[in-house]
Amino acid sequence: MIDTELYQAKTLYPFQEKTVQSILKELADNGKEFNLLFQLPTGGGKTVIFSETARRYIETVKEKVLILTHRIELSVQTSKQLSAIGVNNKVISSEVKEIPDESEYHCFIAMVETLNNRLNDDKNFIKGVGLVIVDEAHYNSFRKIFQFYGNANILGVTATPLSSNKALPLNDNYHKLLVGESIASLIESGYLSNAESYTYDVNLHGLKIGSNGDFTVSSSDVVYGNYFMQEKLLFAYEEVAVGTKTLIFNSGIDTSIRVEETFKKRGYKIRHLDSTFSDKDRKDVLSWFKETPDAILTSVGILTTGFDEPTVQTIILNRATRSLTLYHQMIGRGSRKLPNKDMFKVIDLGNNVRRFGIWQDYLNWQDAFRFPDRFLEARLSEAEDLEFEVEFEFHRNVEDLLDTKPLYEFSIKDYYYDCIDSGRKGKDAVDASLENHFEAIRDAAEDYFHGLEIMGLLTDHIEYRLKHYTKCITKSTPNYLKYITETYNRQLRQKLRAVLDDE
Repeated sequence: MIDTELYQAKTLYPFQEKTVQSILKELADNGKEFNLLFQLPTGGGKTVIFSETARRYIETVKEKVLILTHRIELSVQTSKQLSAIGVNNKVISSEVKEIPDESEYHCFIAMVETLNNRLNDDKNFIKGVGLVIVDEAHYNSFRKIFQFYGNANILGVTATPLSSNKALPLNDNYHKLLVGESIASLIESGYLSNAESYTYDVNLHGLKIGSNGDFTVSSSDVVYGNYFMQEKLLFAYEEVAVGTKTLIFNSGIDTSIRVEETFKKRGYKIRHLDSTFSDKDRKDVLSWFKETPDAILTSVGILTTGFDEPTVQTIILNRATRSLTLYHQMIGRGSRKLPNKDMFKVIDLGNNVRRFGIWQDYLNWQDAFRFPDRFLEARLSEAEDLEFEVEFEFHRNVEDLLDTKPLYEFSIKDYYYDCIDSGRKGKDAVDASLENHFEAIRDAAEDYFHGLEIMGLLTDHIEYRLKHYTKCITKSTPNYLKYITETYNRQLRQKLRAVLDDE
């Protein structure tokens, strides 16, 4: 039996109560085999909402509820929430091979892989399920379970209704999207802390996009692991976040470990955490982070979901991502409200704010659900254009070797449009750029081989310039860029040889 008296001691926020009623009405009005997707920002209380939905569904429809998660920590958290409101529930962990006392429970919580294995062995592993609730529904691993519950309702819950796989959109499996309160509304109503964003221009040259559509870990480690980027991270922290409890998100483990080393050398209280840690070590680190004032935790991936530490005051994105979902998950870790915490800080070191807008911005989630490709491509193409507006930053080694002021002052884009306006060939801009690089190297080089060494340090800047040029002429295919870069470098070497070879 459900202990309703235990539940009545707990009151939902007004918007949560309204949401539960809306969800149950949608399920009742549309009958079986109707799948509903529900969106609510991180920090809005998704677990509270779907747990209460489960309780009322069990009470009114008299059928069982199955809740799917993708991590054991989320399963345990959900089980505790259900128990607090009086719902008899059982976690199907990897140790649970059969359920002899199945009739005693109204609700089951399972990780998707574990349940899939059980159902493949016995399709009646859990009987009498009328509603399947999918937490973090944007992950595609849950799809394999749906075939076993064709006669049940499915309720997906997510902060960002965009599939983790562009080829498998959520509207393939869900008939309707119900949009909850916006981030701005939850801030205005006092349920979430507001974010103050600080952006730092970074040179992301060298990042490569992997098969999942996001920047690869290996290329991110190269970009963010170098001394120059570590210095920029430390500078940003000391300028904005000293004295605050800080969570740093990195793309790769190597980078995160270097962050820990860099901050320790400056005497800051910092620990590193990643998915290779044992459960005990992970708990030790999180306990230290919770109890230590002004602590810094540098991490990789593991804290984007299922982590709730309201005392976090600063989020640092020490990485770039093309995933809007990940962007919101990371920043959302700082949004929990406390009596003395109305604001938190976001430091962006990946041009992510340019790519997606500030965290509080309105997003048309219905458009994202119906036309996901168009929704994402619009943002990423706009972001690409914005990347071209970011001023190139030379490494300190370059600035020690030559005067970079003439290089900063020359804009191939401006020169190109001046050529077009005056009736000259646009290609003249490339010749002018070549002369600009040549003069800077010639004036700094001791001899030809020293000139080649300086030229090697300008490889990124040359490619940056030529990317701008190909963007101007709308001929930005990889093959053309490769061709024009090879030609440019060959001609630059020839010019340097002609004046430096005899020196």
